[in-house]
Amino acid sequence: MIADIGYLSLLIAFGLAVYSAVSAWYGHRKNDLRWVESARNATILTFPLVILACGTLVISLVRSDFSLEYVWRVSSRDMPTYLKITALWGGQAGSLLFWNFLLAAFTAAAMARKWDQQRQLMPYALVVASITQIFFLGISAFIENPFIRLESVPVNGNGLNPLLRHPGMIIHPPMLYLGFTGFTIPYAFAMAALISGKLDDAWIRTTRRWTLVAWLFLSLGLILGGRWAYDVLGWGGYWAWDPVENASLMPWLSGTAFLHSVMIQEKRNMFKMWNMFLVVLTYCLVILGTFIVRSGVISSVHSFAQSAIGPFFFGFIGIMLVFSTYWIIRRKDDLRSKNHLLSFLSREAAFLYNNFLILAILAIVFLFTYYPIFSELFTGEKGFVGPTVYEQALAPLFAVLVLLMGVAPLTMWYRTSLKRLEMGVRWPAAATAVFVLVLFAFGIRSWGALVGFGIVGFSAILTLLEFWKGTHARMRKGEPLWTAFSNLLARNRRRYGGYWIHLGVIVMGFGIIGVEIFQQDTQMRLQAGASLQMGNYEMVFQGARRYEGPDDLLITEAAVDVYENGRFIKTITPRIEFYTRTGQTMTIPKARSTITEDFYVLMVNWEPTSANAATFRVFLNPLINWVWAGSIIFIIGTLIAAWPNPIDEKATQIIRRPVSAHATD
Repeated sequence: MIADIGYLSLLIAFGLAVYSAVSAWYGHRKNDLRWVESARNATILTFPLVILACGTLVISLVRSDFSLEYVWRVSSRDMPTYLKITALWGGQAGSLLFWNFLLAAFTAAAMARKWDQQRQLMPYALVVASITQIFFLGISAFIENPFIRLESVPVNGNGLNPLLRHPGMIIHPPMLYLGFTGFTIPYAFAMAALISGKLDDAWIRTTRRWTLVAWLFLSLGLILGGRWAYDVLGWGGYWAWDPVENASLMPWLSGTAFLHSVMIQEKRNMFKMWNMFLVVLTYCLVILGTFIVRSGVISSVHSFAQSAIGPFFFGFIGIMLVFSTYWIIRRKDDLRSKNHLLSFLSREAAFLYNNFLILAILAIVFLFTYYPIFSELFTGEKGFVGPTVYEQALAPLFAVLVLLMGVAPLTMWYRTSLKRLEMGVRWPAAATAVFVLVLFAFGIRSWGALVGFGIVGFSAILTLLEFWKGTHARMRKGEPLWTAFSNLLARNRRRYGGYWIHLGVIVMGFGIIGVEIFQQDTQMRLQAGASLQMGNYEMVFQGARRYEGPDDLLITEAAVDVYENGRFIKTITPRIEFYTRTGQTMTIPKARSTITEDFYVLMVNWEPTSANAATFRVFLNPLINWVWAGSIIFIIGTLIAAWPNPIDEKATQIIRRPVSAHATD
């Protein structure tokens, strides 16, 4: 009965999405606001109906109602309640339903706000957003129905995939889905601006915070996914250029380029066509990313499901791409910028270079990710691009991007003199040279590391100077240091939140260079009592044991004593978890962590009948924890930039005046 209610609410939600699209279009065509408002109400009503559908499925999961095929596939009686709840997104049908829940939430909230201010855009935004809802609700209602019943009711279920039981993986998918679905809102308003011909920056102001929030959640999803891979998959690192990782990274990259580029449209009324291209690209990459994750068309450790929904996604992407391209071409004359780039040494140019670098990175990731498909299509053989190729191709682009990140704030609108730029970088460059010499004196001889650390250090100095200059200016007015700094952030959230984000990227950059260049790894078979030496560390294998864990888990756990410079530090317990019900295995690493490095140990296998011997893979990961520390700084910066600013809210009510040619910011 509960499942029937859930499916009925899903069908009604689908019907309301269809009604919303049709009535919004009809009402605008007939100039009858009542139909448009009715469409808006239908869109808002879709949200509680999808909540009801999700709620009934969660109840079925908690009650272990194995008459539902989905409940049987992803849960079991022995699972704790919190895992039964998170099993909502632990399989194909449930995750798509959860996607619908988040999409309905974003759409309802967006259509409920600023209705009176954007009456020209709202009808078309409703149509575009409703079309996206129709597609995803239709997938859930008619193709991947989570409420399908089994002919006979099993005694117990398969249980949740062991890889999905890690705390990071419990949070990671919702964050990614929030980011993916959130980017639907700026796309809907961008298309509304194109269709209506209202191509000023009103649609950008309306969607600015929606875009930032979507980007924040997508960033969180990527960071949590990296941490999950480090803690559970045993890759020895935070990123392995897995196709599903890349599918999430690509819309993040295009979204990053869009967030930078829209500032130029707001300040200088430039890059209108470019911004439309970026928002359409981001939306299409979101749908394409979902297609890759859910279709299983490319092999990935993250692809937990394969089904026949791939062609539907591919068709929808094609339709929306043709639809978007048509309107961009039709409005190409209106999208021409009234202002032009006056100097290749200006803030506008710096933002444009930033965009070109990001899109070059995106293009390489796209080509390498889909290379298996391209190679099979043209050669009949499925090729593969490994992590080393990614790193060699992308490292120079990332280096230039980080360098630009530090230099760009020194530029001015319209044009910047070389003399001004030289004065701005003179002392930071000298300090960077000293920093590199110190690294060399401490024994770093890798030219790649010295160049990388030099670039990251240079950008760090320039970014910190931006904070100091703003804070010092307020201190001259009589404010104490901390008050001046906090007021600087509070009154310039968008600008200094962006610098805070840059600082997070820089800290992550130190960690990435440390891992990529100085990581050590080895694999060795050890008998109980034997040891392995790596760097300043020694590990002694004390033995292993096998025991039964909860929910049909068979756990093999090793005891490893870790010594640093001959001094005992701690005992760590890497283990192998075998889920007997489905035959799935997880290799769970353990590490001795410090701010400077991780001593990271994996047990590959155990031979209890052979003198209690085990094979271990061991990594020494320098500065890996700087990646996680930088991630926290990054997220704080995004929150600062996205947090509502009363000054900005008032500014959006004022008609934008032309920027003076002498403006510096």
